[in-house]
Amino acid sequence: MLTSVDPDVIRALGDPLRLQIVTLLAHETLCTTHLVEETGAKQTNLSNHMKVLREAGLVETEPCGRFTYYKLRPDVLAGLSEQFAELAESARTAAENKRACP
Repeated sequence: MLTSVDPDVIRALGDPLRLQIVTLLAHETLCTTHLVEETGAKQTNLSNHMKVLREAGLVETEPCGRFTYYKLRPDVLAGLSEQFAELAESARTAAENKRACP
C-alpha cells in the first residue's frame, strides 16, 4: 500500500538553507556555532531553521554544557526514501493505467 509523504518533512527540506544543514549533519553531529560558521547564517536565523527541522522530526538535539549539538534522525530519512521509492514504483504502473475521458 502506498503511504503518503509527510508534507512537514518535504516543506522542511524545501528550503535551501535547511537542505544545506541536513547535508552537513549527514556527515557529522554539529553544534550551533559550527552550523553558523559552515552556513554563514546568523544565529537567530539558524535557530529558526533548526526549530523547523526539529518539529518535522528530521533533527534531534543533544545538550552538551552550554552548547546544543544537532544530529539527523536517519530513520526518518530512510522512511522518506522508502516512501519515494513506493511513489516511483506506483508511477511505473500508473503509466499503463489510463482513465478514459467522459
